[in-house]
Amino acid sequence: MSFDDNHRFAKSELERILNACINKRLEEVDVKHVLASKKANKGYPGAVVEQSVLGYPADSARRPDLEVDGIETELKTTGIIKSKKIGIAYEAKEPVSVTAVRPKQIIYEEFETSGFWEKTAHILFVYYLYAHAVSSPAEYGDFPIKDYQFKDFEGIDKERLQHDWTTVRDFIRQIHSEFPNNPESQYPRISSDLNRQKLTVIDTAPKYPNPPRFRLKRRFVSALVNECFGAQYDKLSRAYSSFDEIDSECRILTQRYRGKTIDELFDIFGILAGPDPSKKDSERVIVRMFGGSAKHMRNVEVFTKFAMVGKSIVLTASGARTEDMKFSRVDFDELEDETMSFEESSFRANFSETQILCIVFEEPSHDAPFGSNKFIGFKRFIFDDAFIDQEVRPIWDAMRDLIVHKTLKLVPQLTADGRERYNPNGELRSAPNWPKSRNHNVFIRGTAADSDSKNKTVCINGVRMYPQNVWVKGLYMAQKLKDLPFL
Repeated sequence: MSFDDNHRFAKSELERILNACINKRLEEVDVKHVLASKKANKGYPGAVVEQSVLGYPADSARRPDLEVDGIETELKTTGIIKSKKIGIAYEAKEPVSVTAVRPKQIIYEEFETSGFWEKTAHILFVYYLYAHAVSSPAEYGDFPIKDYQFKDFEGIDKERLQHDWTTVRDFIRQIHSEFPNNPESQYPRISSDLNRQKLTVIDTAPKYPNPPRFRLKRRFVSALVNECFGAQYDKLSRAYSSFDEIDSECRILTQRYRGKTIDELFDIFGILAGPDPSKKDSERVIVRMFGGSAKHMRNVEVFTKFAMVGKSIVLTASGARTEDMKFSRVDFDELEDETMSFEESSFRANFSETQILCIVFEEPSHDAPFGSNKFIGFKRFIFDDAFIDQEVRPIWDAMRDLIVHKTLKLVPQLTADGRERYNPNGELRSAPNWPKSRNHNVFIRGTAADSDSKNKTVCINGVRMYPQNVWVKGLYMAQKLKDLPFL
């Protein structure tokens, strides 16, 4: 493939150029005045790096952007945000688009010579900190370049990419075989049938009739980002390249440990949880069963790259308990960002990408201590498109509407008989008028260590509040998990 001199670099030259940009804001390095445009576009940071930092004009060639020491290398200028998760520095702002799916061509391709692998095998990530919402190109100028990373996908990460790409390719081949006269009618299934059920680290988006593109999932990119910034993930002795392999291991673990109480499992794995183990300790059981040593699944390489989170479920005689399930912290910068759509948001990705690995216990009696509950198996749960469109999107829309139209306010919390409620410190209890659980399966609730007003660290439209999390109603989750078979 032909590269002109503007796209040809020595790696040492790129390192010198990019090292000089670290912690400089985009407007400081924008010598070609890319940000002087009047029209908002999320591609401006990438254009600044291409045109002002590396000095070549943007082009639409399908080949990778650069030749680095003779190696074809794709350039990806990627926004990162400060993480709200404990022990994690940054997260990717959004998935990373790679290349078009092209159903009529991919059926004739093999992975090693595919257009996807050509653009993915060697990537130069340039990370900039997305510090606030933007409404004009000039506002991108505030964002500093934080670091860069040459990423050569090899080993297990290459196997995961190959597994996912091959899954898509084979599915499209099947469509063309079964519907030879009109395969296009089935193209919408490429995303709906595969993204959450089968694909681990890539997905396809947007949905048809829009031409879909392969993307590196946001959680996968977040893991790469944190590896760049020095994160050390717990790596299991066995490498997993698909959800099927995870499911198979869960079945083996169930055969091995079924019937053991939580106390017995803690003893087997040497887990020290104090005199009264609780649900927050049970995630460690999953990690230890898989041979890891971390306290949380987010600190295990395969689980974080596969966007798998652990939840413990305790079954009663009538089914699962109905505790509401807490999910991600709300990113208000994203909600206030006029250029951010729901389809591209982390608000959606936290449901569309997340795989919930439930470790299921059974209680011997209603009043039995948590440690006496017996392990009975695993269930893996995903949220489907219908749930995301009918339950998650309306919450995003409602929250954005409250913010944009300045109708967000604090509402006093009342007792069942209509009296005002007060915190132990004497303050009137109140909460923002976000969507509530009495009306929605997905709702917003504040989270803090206690009710002290100093913990109200979030301020939106002048309304101070605790950090807000997305929750899913326990009754909904209980019914879904009851209907879901064990692995």
